[in-house]
Amino acid sequence: MTGVALLIPIALGLGLAGLGAFFWAAKSGQFEDLDGAALRVLIEEED
Repeated sequence: MTGVALLIPIALGLGLAGLGAFFWAAKSGQFEDLDGAALRVLIEEED
């Protein structure tokens, strides 16, 4: 029982940290150009 009382707050804290990281990434524009990185691989750069 002591283990469960310790693990539940840790799991909730990690879940909230993940949710906060997702909202931070969405706010800072990390998900704006989803196709750009995939297409950038196919473009040949000439030196």
